[in-house]
Amino acid sequence: MAKKSIIARNEKRKRLVEKYAAKREELIKAGDYEALRKLPRDSAATRVRSRCTLTGRGRSVYAKFGLCRHMFRKFALEGKLPGVKKASW
Repeated sequence: MAKKSIIARNEKRKRLVEKYAAKREELIKAGDYEALRKLPRDSAATRVRSRCTLTGRGRSVYAKFGLCRHMFRKFALEGKLPGVKKASW
């Protein structure tokens, strides 16, 4: 499980991205890179990390489900993910 501070930091970044999205897009279209540079760094969408919604794990996260591979496998085997079943051939 990821540290709570890491998860909180990522949530803060998500809020900043949402807050500055319109302004950032406007500045990019205008080509005003000097004003763009003055915006907070964490307001850039590339700074947000996709994390598992249950554990906060930052690697191997399936975007479609919002789960890391461990939780995905656990829920898939328990039958808690609709439309997902173990492959057999």
